[in-house]
Amino acid sequence: MKQLISALVITSASLSVAMADNASLLTTLKQKYPATQFKTVKESEIKGIYEVVMGKNVAYTDKTGDYFLFGNLIRMKDQADLTKSKVEEANKLDFAKLPFHQAIKFVAGNGQRKIAVFSDPDCPYCKRFEHELAKLDNITIYIFENPITELHPDAIKVARQIWCSKDQQAAWRNYLINQQKPDAPSDCENPVNANIKLAQQLGLNGTPMSVLEDGKVNVGASSAVELDTLLNDAHAQVTGRK
Repeated sequence: MKQLISALVITSASLSVAMADNASLLTTLKQKYPATQFKTVKESEIKGIYEVVMGKNVAYTDKTGDYFLFGNLIRMKDQADLTKSKVEEANKLDFAKLPFHQAIKFVAGNGQRKIAVFSDPDCPYCKRFEHELAKLDNITIYIFENPITELHPDAIKVARQIWCSKDQQAAWRNYLINQQKPDAPSDCENPVNANIKLAQQLGLNGTPMSVLEDGKVNVGASSAVELDTLLNDAHAQVTGRK
């Protein structure tokens, strides 16, 4: 019993020292680099190397904070990427706070699973992604039109025409999937410029980019099979059902 108590005391003392070291290094980093938003510091699995969450990035530094390593830390015995999940966590967004009234809404089946997609109507990867989204069931999809005018100068007009259409859902999918141009005007009140600004504010600088309901950001044109898994995991995370 005495040995157990002694071990607990030692463990508690070690944790207190580690927490003090982490807090001290965090203070040092904030003083040395005041322009950088440092969130957390903790010792990594490599002794003497600390994991630093800074803004939406994860890096590694020594106890002085003078040197930084950027990249993914891989544990070779099981090929586990120890950085990926931390980056995903740092890049999470608040799904519930998205302005859904600025999106074209699709509902399939019971609509329980949710995803917000920032998409450019003239982006070839977005068109591929739309084919995959159309295969999904039991889902609510919010399409935030986000034309990248530097790449597709006509996309902003098309996006506005789709929004101004009597049937926005049909106009969107007809254009992206069936190559049918919308015949609506482009001068109605629309959220396209607001969506472009929103994407920039959220750091969603490409298309397609999706926000799952647990806040994780999914980049690129995932397949329907991949999306099914991501959506199920996100929905389980939010609802507490595994």
